[in-house]
Amino acid sequence: MTTAAPRLRDDPDFRRYWLARALSITGSMVTAIALPVLVYRLCGSTVLTALVTALESAPYLLTGLFAGALADRWNRRRVMVSADLVNAVLVGSIPVAHLLEVLTVAQVLVVAFTVQSVYTFFDGANFGALPVLVGRARVAQANSAVWTASSLIELFVPPLTGLLLAVLDPASLLTLDALSFAASAFAVRGIVRAMSERREGLAPLRPRVVLTDIAEGLRYLVRHPGVRTMTIVGSLQSFGGGGFMALIVVWCDQVLHVGTSGLRFGLVWGTWGIGGLIAAVALPRLLKRLSPAAITLYALPVSAFLGVLSPLAPGWVAAAIALLVWGSAYVLVIVNAVSYRQQVTPEKLLGRVNTAARMLSWGVGWTFGSVVGGVLGKEFGIRTGMVVMGLAGFVAVVVAWTSPLRRIAATHDPAAV
Repeated sequence: MTTAAPRLRDDPDFRRYWLARALSITGSMVTAIALPVLVYRLCGSTVLTALVTALESAPYLLTGLFAGALADRWNRRRVMVSADLVNAVLVGSIPVAHLLEVLTVAQVLVVAFTVQSVYTFFDGANFGALPVLVGRARVAQANSAVWTASSLIELFVPPLTGLLLAVLDPASLLTLDALSFAASAFAVRGIVRAMSERREGLAPLRPRVVLTDIAEGLRYLVRHPGVRTMTIVGSLQSFGGGGFMALIVVWCDQVLHVGTSGLRFGLVWGTWGIGGLIAAVALPRLLKRLSPAAITLYALPVSAFLGVLSPLAPGWVAAAIALLVWGSAYVLVIVNAVSYRQQVTPEKLLGRVNTAARMLSWGVGWTFGSVVGGVLGKEFGIRTGMVVMGLAGFVAVVVAWTSPLRRIAATHDPAAV
């Protein structure tokens, strides 16, 4: 007789994992807002402000594949704790430099890049840790719980951050992120159950072996029709999303005229979180009726349409409403793809396949989208640049609807899903 797994809410190890993610997400959300505002206030440059967004994703191009390969070999708990502690120090260096009156734009940009480089190791370990911790049957439910927390945080933290930015320097707010990294490390360290399966017969760690491991993960991604297609459309969606987010601070200031602090600024940013909450809560329910492939096919057109409509909003209220709907569809595509990869990827490949997918969507798509969006915004205007970037979503729709996802959705093949 087998014993049923406890509900996630009754699982102390999952609660520690969930707390670690919630703490880290809270701090990172503060930084996601404060960091571009900090650069914008230091230099007033649209391009350098957009560069912050690009540098937060660019490390996946350089370290993502290696981080995934190593995370599949190393103890995932140790990797996650170590990455959190290192990032606590890195982020903490900005408020310290501000206090000493030696802070420069160069330091902010270097920290943005370095923190994300370290985070690629955390991400590779975290992606593989969750299915081992909760079991593959509960992966979508576990991701829904994490993304629900993330969306609630995105709902409340941006308005609060906007208010705090009216009275505090953005550099000082980064202290919250440094503390959140340290608290996350403490919570992960307290998880009792294993987050890695035993590794037997691994070849000694040499450069050629690491490259072989990376190639194995890439082959799986390329050969699996569902994972491959979701990665491609995710990259295209991220290209448009990166361009939009690279310009959002300047858009709020110069187009919506709500400035870079205060309640209205926070509300515009925070409505995306409401959309994310809707997506996170809806996913487990949708999966009872639709396959992951079908969810991607239906959510993408909504995301594409709102990606173009949102920049055209005539005022901040309309913009907030548009971002709410866009956030629902956009996040649904993401969390659905993440859960799908975790369910179909062999445990020994989880870190490599995830970081390869993240490299293409977050590293390539978001990074180049941020750069292109910044250039378009400078040359042709903020609103025009955002609209052009949003058109990438329609390319994703075409790719998805002419891909194997249609066959997978139509057949509901359990082996494919």
